[in-house]
Amino acid sequence: MALTEVSGVPGAPWGTELRGTIHQLVVESEILAANPLGDPARRPLYVYEPANGSEGLPTIYLIQGMTGQLDMWLNRTAFEPTMLERVDELFTREGIPPAVVVFVDAWTSYGGSQFINSIATGRYMDYLCDEVVPFIDSEYGTATDRNARGITGKSSGGYGAMVVPMLRPDVFGAFASHAGDALFECCYLPEFPETARLLRDNYGGSFEVFFEKMRSAESFDFNRFGHPLNTYAMAACYSPDESNPGKAHLPFDIETGRLYDDVWARWLEWDPVRMVPKRTDALSSMRLIYLDAGRSDEYFLDLGAQAVSKELRSAGIEHSLDLFEGKHGGLQYRYPFALKALAEALSA
Repeated sequence: MALTEVSGVPGAPWGTELRGTIHQLVVESEILAANPLGDPARRPLYVYEPANGSEGLPTIYLIQGMTGQLDMWLNRTAFEPTMLERVDELFTREGIPPAVVVFVDAWTSYGGSQFINSIATGRYMDYLCDEVVPFIDSEYGTATDRNARGITGKSSGGYGAMVVPMLRPDVFGAFASHAGDALFECCYLPEFPETARLLRDNYGGSFEVFFEKMRSAESFDFNRFGHPLNTYAMAACYSPDESNPGKAHLPFDIETGRLYDDVWARWLEWDPVRMVPKRTDALSSMRLIYLDAGRSDEYFLDLGAQAVSKELRSAGIEHSLDLFEGKHGGLQYRYPFALKALAEALSA
């Protein structure tokens, strides 16, 4: 008996032959070059192009959650396809309108950017809207009308998918949010006392000590680092320290956990639930608003989705809301539902 080398992919469950093409690009951003954290301006950018090309097609921008970096889309979970395989399978089904799917990286050394502009992290909304989108339209010949562009993501990516179209309806005409950060008193507030305790008991009540230990650790232990990192990352986005670029004002007293009402008010200005009534014109112009979340989401983002939905209903804005049995993790199978709905809305 002899082992013979063969060409091509091994097949399921290790990898399947894609009908479309994944372009794994590296781009250099002028906007991110001056970011206050010194994070890389050179970024990966993945583009899924359907089998028959991209000319004139709508585009869907897929953005990641907190701590997400682009190469994580290549990861495989046991007995499941990768995200790239899911996208390819969707757009090879009969009756699904073709679309280009763009995977955008907005990682920061604080773990994420929320896809908004901040003096503490950088201009990630401008990077997405004013650099990535024009680049894709130019390089791939995609449709340039905002009604042919959608955006989707989960968790912090779901937050960005809601907020960016509210602020930049000139760029995006539809969105889908999977368990997007919303209703901040439910999804963030419970984490503050946890963070205060962890800082007190393990890091001398100091974020400086925390970051030093986190960055020197041999592995990332979420139980040790997760809550403080997320809290500071969100503060860097929602309440940056304008006098100290790269730093943030915390919404609570580290020593006691007591809330600082003035800083917390700055956070609430960025809550999608509070933003909806102020952005009804932008939201009314969307061709699709799709919301979903697991009923047992650990961060209560099912309640957040319901609260956003309630504000949309009050404003008479058409949308859909789907609460399913599930938690915050293991939701990659949900993406094709939103991608299908977006492709159909953007092609109508």
